[in-house]
Amino acid sequence: MLRPHSYACGRWIAPGDTATDITGPVTGQVIAKAGGAALDMQAMLDHARGTGGPALRALGFHDRARMLKALAGYLDERKEQLYALNTLTGATRRDGWVDIDGGINTMGLFASKGRREMPDGQIYIEGDVEMLSRKGTFLGQHIAVPLQGVAVQINAFNFPVWGMLEKLAPALLAGVPSIVKPATQTCYLTEACVRMIIDSDILPEGALQLVIGRTGDLLDRLGAQDVVAFTGSAETALMLRGNPSLTRHSTRFMAEQDSLNASILGPDAGPESAEFALFIKEAVAEITTKAGQKCTATRRLIVPAEWMEAVGDALGAKLSAVSTGNPAADGVRMGALASHAQKADVLARLTQLRTEARLIFGDPASMTLVDADPEQAFLPPMLLACDDPDAARIVHEIEAFGPLSTLMPYRDTAHAAALANRGGGSLVSSLFTADPDVARQIVLDSAAWHGRIYINNAVSASESTGHGSPLPHMIHGGPGRAGGGEELGGVRAVLHYMQRSAIQGSPDMLSAITDTWVHGSAQSTSPAHPFQRTFTEIRIGETIHTDARTVTLEDIEHFARFTGDTFYAHMDEDAARANPFFPGRVAHGYLLLSFAAGLFVQPDPGPVLANTGLNALSFQKPVSPGDSIRVALTCKRKTRRTDSYGEVAWNATLTNQDDEQVAQYELLTMVAFERA
Repeated sequence: MLRPHSYACGRWIAPGDTATDITGPVTGQVIAKAGGAALDMQAMLDHARGTGGPALRALGFHDRARMLKALAGYLDERKEQLYALNTLTGATRRDGWVDIDGGINTMGLFASKGRREMPDGQIYIEGDVEMLSRKGTFLGQHIAVPLQGVAVQINAFNFPVWGMLEKLAPALLAGVPSIVKPATQTCYLTEACVRMIIDSDILPEGALQLVIGRTGDLLDRLGAQDVVAFTGSAETALMLRGNPSLTRHSTRFMAEQDSLNASILGPDAGPESAEFALFIKEAVAEITTKAGQKCTATRRLIVPAEWMEAVGDALGAKLSAVSTGNPAADGVRMGALASHAQKADVLARLTQLRTEARLIFGDPASMTLVDADPEQAFLPPMLLACDDPDAARIVHEIEAFGPLSTLMPYRDTAHAAALANRGGGSLVSSLFTADPDVARQIVLDSAAWHGRIYINNAVSASESTGHGSPLPHMIHGGPGRAGGGEELGGVRAVLHYMQRSAIQGSPDMLSAITDTWVHGSAQSTSPAHPFQRTFTEIRIGETIHTDARTVTLEDIEHFARFTGDTFYAHMDEDAARANPFFPGRVAHGYLLLSFAAGLFVQPDPGPVLANTGLNALSFQKPVSPGDSIRVALTCKRKTRRTDSYGEVAWNATLTNQDDEQVAQYELLTMVAFERA
């Protein structure tokens, strides 16, 4: 008998006397007792806000990213303990991979995103500096900082590990502590994962707490700095959104809820095409993976009218080969639904759907199971056909959250998109086509109604990740019925737990706040050539001003011959003068970059290890033969990359003999912490 505990204020709290019995979907036996403990919700919030939040905010983004990386590695080494519990949820090991490995990999991806795409500091800079004054003494900059509250993350029963980790990772990376509330039916698997996290001692105290069972008055106590991230039914989301405290304080509420996702077979994808085969393969996967209990599962299969029968036959043949039964048995591809209540709900919705669609495969009354009792929470993979989707209503409004999809015909691409859109907003819609024009038109017609559009064909098939796979790189959410929220999407997910603020002030003020040199802010003279200074010695704003170099006509012609760049603006005086941008023959832009490097580079071995890139190159004024250029090279920002070196970004500004700016760019170098 499992007894999942809550974790509150640094203590594990056992189930109470009124704990709920959790019945296993495979055996029908009680497998766990959960909830019923008297939890002090205010104390949990105080612990998160007063202990966990300050500890997380004291770290920088890269510190928190390294923390996530270590945590992902720790969980990965112990994941078999989670797989041991996985079959109790009714899921096969293949289903568990999506949940367990998928969650761990998502946490690892956020760790990587944090290191590569976020600053090595505590303030996230969003966008460029805005010029708010004529002389540049008053500037603006958008930044984002961690919210000073707590993230309450309410998760569904179908992904007890991934559902937690995909919310937890961006919140921790942002610097916001979390209180996790899993669905009771599968909470024992979430609790096992949280125990590992707490045992790892990687997170600061108060960064993570766990509520098993009811949340009591938790939501009533949330305020303006808190966030609610919810996954579940539209009905529950509506109830939670209406909480007066959330409304009064404008508490952020992100919902990922019901979604009648669609999959469209392109008009070019006939029965003999590779795209037709891909469509069938993925449709079967979406019906059977997790027994169809995925928020991204395909509920409506939209196909050209002339191929309805061919698609139905092909799907029936593939579905008949799916072995259903005890998820622990060899060869079983589809296990049980998560609970007997879930099975009853799916059957009730199937009855509703059958008023508008006919069941063409998978009669629940005559299913064949492997090592399983049909009285338990099992259903066969099922396929319906709705012959008149325009007149139908229920097939576009009712979601049976189980192994079931409805086939429906379309006339043309506009009709296909319109049918997909009738779901009222979805997490994902997919399209199988080899025709780019079809893909473009479907996107134009339906992207506004879908959080993600997945397009697959023979070219991308070998590396595509599947209609129903939310990736941490891409947003996961959708408009309307899907909840109107967003999760995942890389750094976008992190920003959901941060406050965007506009700061205004002088260049020096912006530089001090963002730890990034801003044009016009103070510059200091480097005590030695910066290429001879270590990463730790270099200071933001440290600058060298080079000598000048005159650009001659001979330089321009030699560069043209040497590189092969004989564009007329460099070689033909009359043609260059006819160009409205040039006064006559001018120097190549890349010649100026080469000369700039020659002016500021110090050639001796030193801490600078490599030049790794160049960003935001722009040319402001042409350089004619006889003009001279000089360079101001300023340390703009520093980012630690490993334990031995970091990245230094330099602002390089090229000016001519009249102190007019002719070019600007950002130079990236890797610099060692110590001299060799």
